Amino acid sequence: MSQAIEVIGGIDTHTDVHQAAVIDTIGRHLGTKAFPTTPAGYRDLLEWLHSHGRVLVVGMEGTGSFGAELGRHLRASQIAVIEVDRPDRRARRASGKSDSIDAYAAATGVLAGHATGTPKDRDGAVEAIRGLRVVRASAVKSRTQTINQIKSLIITAPAAVREALRSLATPELVRRLVASRPGAELADPGTAVRIALKRLAKRYLHLSEEIADADLRFLISRTTPGLLALPGVGTETAGQLLVTAGDNPDRLASEASFARLCAAAPVPASSGRTDRHRFNRGGDRQANRALHTIVLVRMRHDPRTRDYVARRTLEGLKKKDIFRCLKRFVAREVYHHVTSEFSSATDLSPAA
Repeated sequence: MSQAIEVIGGIDTHTDVHQAAVIDTIGRHLGTKAFPTTPAGYRDLLEWLHSHGRVLVVGMEGTGSFGAELGRHLRASQIAVIEVDRPDRRARRASGKSDSIDAYAAATGVLAGHATGTPKDRDGAVEAIRGLRVVRASAVKSRTQTINQIKSLIITAPAAVREALRSLATPELVRRLVASRPGAELADPGTAVRIALKRLAKRYLHLSEEIADADLRFLISRTTPGLLALPGVGTETAGQLLVTAGDNPDRLASEASFARLCAAAPVPASSGRTDRHRFNRGGDRQANRALHTIVLVRMRHDPRTRDYVARRTLEGLKKKDIFRCLKRFVAREVYHHVTSEFSSATDLSPAA
């Protein structure tokens, strides 16, 4: 009896349509077809892949954006998914650009071993944290814009309004504006600016409530209980580092790979008599920013970190190199907490 053919799929993802391609294990192109980005389209795509043979693996572009739901559907159907990077410009100039070409390139990249990345699962607590952090990030930006608008209005307000408010700190300023009674004469510039300031102050308080998200902190503490207990780690930095690791941190082979993912892995930068290292600028820049924030807090408040900085400074190490070492230490600590304490909790509702 003839053995069933084994095939590899490749998918180029888009907003409304996913382009799929199939090759066999020696690289022959077997077919390509477009499918809509709907549950029915996902089912048809999977059936179409199976119609060519036994599916070994599927390479996909955009597993974290346009292909997120399709990736969940394939994993639920026991199909291994490999994350494929977009082809570089040299390859595109040589072979052209189309959805079919990109889909075949994704499948060929998996077959050749060029694409080996395991995508994030995006179906657990960390995906919930990512969604809540999007809201929090926009609230932080909006609150900054709101307080800037308040202070700008105070500068141009009539003297009676300006002199009463210009010297107040932000918490007292917002409290006084919320409790104020502007009046009802809208045609008066003083009354109008008081009304505007009160509305902005109420907006500022509402945004502050969104920023202090109890649900977000609950999810983080439930997912990795010890992460928030680390010195210098807060809700924002812990959430970002968890999102970087993903719902399946076991895809990270070692703490060195996590450091590289966070753009905190040292790279040799020696020349002649100079023997030093620098950062690898690749990786998640937002995760690197979170590590930078943690290091800044520790340098200010953590005695162990201050002692380390003083010792390394006496040894002649520059500040940027001390920062590099500290970021690497923090990445190591975070990795061990994420991999050892991570739990995909089934009950994600805070206690009443």
